[in-house]
Amino acid sequence: METRLVEYAIAVADELSFTRAAQRVYAAQSTVSAGVRALERELGTALFERDQRGVRITAAGEAVLPALRTLADAEARARTAADPRGELRGELRIGVFSSVSYLAIPRVIGAFHREHPLVDLRLRASSSGSAELADAVRRGRLDLSLYGLPAATAPDLAVHRLATTPYAVIVAADHPLASRAGLALGDLADERFVDAPVGFGNRDVLDAALSARGVVRDVRAEVTETNSIPVFVANGLGIALLPELLIPPSEGTVVVPLKERITWEFNVVTRASHGGATAALLEQLLAAY
Repeated sequence: METRLVEYAIAVADELSFTRAAQRVYAAQSTVSAGVRALERELGTALFERDQRGVRITAAGEAVLPALRTLADAEARARTAADPRGELRGELRIGVFSSVSYLAIPRVIGAFHREHPLVDLRLRASSSGSAELADAVRRGRLDLSLYGLPAATAPDLAVHRLATTPYAVIVAADHPLASRAGLALGDLADERFVDAPVGFGNRDVLDAALSARGVVRDVRAEVTETNSIPVFVANGLGIALLPELLIPPSEGTVVVPLKERITWEFNVVTRASHGGATAALLEQLLAAY
């Protein structure tokens, strides 16, 4: 059974759309359609029903798909396993945050690439945050991803802790609060805020912590690139609360410790079973933190 055809069928099952499945596997829609039909002929049964209402998995498809996923996972592990000379090879799909340039991530991935040049690295950033990246790992679109939500929010994935860091306050250098040695949440009650959109791990963790304390914020600006938040703060559009690990060097701002301890977990998620290349990169990421 051709592995590529199995990959097409799994993508269609996950997306329930030949168009989205084709985008996912970087193939033309006609190629995916023809590939799925060829697989159905080989199996002697229809895996999907196709009509004007969309795509649905047949009863036979529901029965066969678990075995196809097992086959695909085994093939993926084989592709990324060490060859007889001990060299890792294959493809490794990595989910990253939209802003990682000031973290250790590019350095670690660059070192991995130099050490394992036969592994084809593919990086994907999400404009919707950690939840979308985790779902991509869950669906097999990614092998490994950064994750900014607590481990309890991904019980079906393996969550690997890189770091835990407290939140701090970012204010413009000329802000009246900039000279304070520390700030409590009560000191920020009348302030406007700049933050990431809902769905980003650092925003969701903070919102949950503030809600538990009965704190309501006025978020006036939402910025998808975390490293841009201090720039908006420096230009007077509000203040910010960010995990210290995510605060890049920035002119025109001051970072003040937050008196209440609110922490953010910097994690990596993988599926429970993963190949040698995934394990090797994970080991290097853990060592970096």
